[in-house]
Amino acid sequence: MKDIHIIRELAAEYAQAANSDQNREKIRLHTAVNDLQMIRPIVLIDEIPWGEMAIGEELTLRCEDEDFRRLEGRLRRSLYQWKHMPADMALPNYIAVEKIIHSTGIGVEVEEELIEGGQISSHKYHNVFQEAGLEMLHDPVITYDREETARQWEKVGEAVGDILPVKIVGEATGYGLGCKTWDTIATLMGADDLLFGLVDDPDFMHGLARKLTDIFLNTVKQYERLNLIDMDAMYCHCASALTSGMPKEPGDLVHNNPKKVWGRGLAQIFAAVSPQMHEEFDIQYMKEAMEPFGYVYYGCCEPLDQKIDILEQIPNLRKISITPWADVDAAAERIGTRYVISSKPNPSQLSLGKTDKEEVRRELSRILSACRRNRCSFELVLKDISTVNGNPQCLFDWEKTAMEMVCEYEGF
Repeated sequence: MKDIHIIRELAAEYAQAANSDQNREKIRLHTAVNDLQMIRPIVLIDEIPWGEMAIGEELTLRCEDEDFRRLEGRLRRSLYQWKHMPADMALPNYIAVEKIIHSTGIGVEVEEELIEGGQISSHKYHNVFQEAGLEMLHDPVITYDREETARQWEKVGEAVGDILPVKIVGEATGYGLGCKTWDTIATLMGADDLLFGLVDDPDFMHGLARKLTDIFLNTVKQYERLNLIDMDAMYCHCASALTSGMPKEPGDLVHNNPKKVWGRGLAQIFAAVSPQMHEEFDIQYMKEAMEPFGYVYYGCCEPLDQKIDILEQIPNLRKISITPWADVDAAAERIGTRYVISSKPNPSQLSLGKTDKEEVRRELSRILSACRRNRCSFELVLKDISTVNGNPQCLFDWEKTAMEMVCEYEGF
């Protein structure tokens, strides 16, 4: 009863935020950006170093039951962010219970050495293909644990279902169900062997790309058949996914339709290769991998400002990631009004535990000016925040400065 009391108090507070006029306005702003009809830019903050964010007891877990403790953690983090650094975060007006999904794997597993470094570890990957060939790769078998999912749904529903709807949701097509062929290969080979392989053994690398693309497409088909895709996801790996461009029908929730969700593609290691090599080894396969989806968000940490022309080959492309290592002026000029820019301000200064507000303003001013000049719809996504050096206030200060600037944004 103590656990249920805790969960109900948190759920009531969350319900107030999720059903507020403020949240409805955030949803409207998100939708306008992704519809290429931006009202103003939106600001999102994700990948937060939660281990450093404690203020008082706000994040302290008190539930003893494992299921309620897991839900408590999610609710506390959402409410903490809503209170201290909401930016333009949008909240679903329900409590999600995620479907329990299992996979048999693709035939090979990552072999690595970890070098511990606090919350962030360094990884040294071994090349598993030195002892195994492409024949080891195979389609996974995806299964859904309906019984365990139902148990959790009933338990949470009994606890808080009278406060907020409790909804069973599938997996979002962000990173986990995104097409990340070259991220996968990097963990199976190591970065050096991958990059040398592109030059020394291109036939083998094409074979890897072909096989993993086929595996991805087969996996999506299994998720579709088993209705395991989250058809109402509000985010696509940190970026906003809200849009009026893929209206949902009631049947889409019963029979998943990938044409009503975002596809996600990326090739982070290809920051180190030419546009020609990027096109040959990724985009040619990505065109096929992204065809099943309604809209596509491409890119992550790789700079793409000089590669917009090859990305245009991807079907249903709607959003492009522009990182701190890209030239935002060049990117905005090439993108214009055709796609959404998901601009990633540099989080590195937060690692010092303080915020240089003038530097934040200089960086964001350049992004805002470039996008205004080229009439771009865009979002600012602060992510990959490895550390705040134990001082959450610097993140709160960044959020305040960014929100002041976008709320003053005058458009075109």
